[in-house]
Amino acid sequence: MAELVYPPVIGAARTLFKALDLKFDIAGTDHIPRRGGAVLVSNHIGYLDFVFAGLTARPAKRLVRFMAKESVFRHKVSGPLMRAMKHIPVDRAQGMDAYKHALTALRSGEIIGVFPEATISESFTLKTFKSGAARLAQEAGVPLLPVALWGTQRLWTKGHKRDLGRNHLPITVRVGEPMEADPAESAEKITDRLRARVQDLLEAAQRAYPVRPKGPDDTWWMPAHLGGTAPAPRGSAA
Repeated sequence: MAELVYPPVIGAARTLFKALDLKFDIAGTDHIPRRGGAVLVSNHIGYLDFVFAGLTARPAKRLVRFMAKESVFRHKVSGPLMRAMKHIPVDRAQGMDAYKHALTALRSGEIIGVFPEATISESFTLKTFKSGAARLAQEAGVPLLPVALWGTQRLWTKGHKRDLGRNHLPITVRVGEPMEADPAESAEKITDRLRARVQDLLEAAQRAYPVRPKGPDDTWWMPAHLGGTAPAPRGSAA
């Protein structure tokens, strides 16, 4: 079936990014398979992360169907678009419906995008990963694709105003090698390995990021352990 909505939305996003003069540094897109199902797993630091994570699949001419909270699908503007792009609504009270929907899509050869932290990390460090992505990959017999985003929090994130001006903000993205999800291994152990892989990619993206805070008023987007003023992770002794 022809994709009537997703490609134009991607085109509109690219036009916006060009207008904002975003500076992209995306590496590892050759790890995205050109055919077959996969679970793309990304860290979550900003409201536009699904757009940037989805861009990693474009060189392979693939589209990513993201699992997103159900409230997004009820919005009068985003709802029709999300449904037309075949993203998957997640009702946390009835999560099994979304799981089955994603499993069917994976078995039909789709790439499903998952944010295993479930919510935006306000510390900009990795939160605990939920095991759903690993279980999906195991049951569907598809690989996990680890992705790390950095810089997206500077555009629009929780607790801060949007910055959609022409400020030439850098966006750094790293895609890792596919990870197999052996059905004989526990989903928890696979999830631990997956989180460690995303952590490595996140640190690589942070090292490659070309700018640092401009002054004391610009440290909010850096995590505390890197000298910024983002809140410490919840439950951390730091």
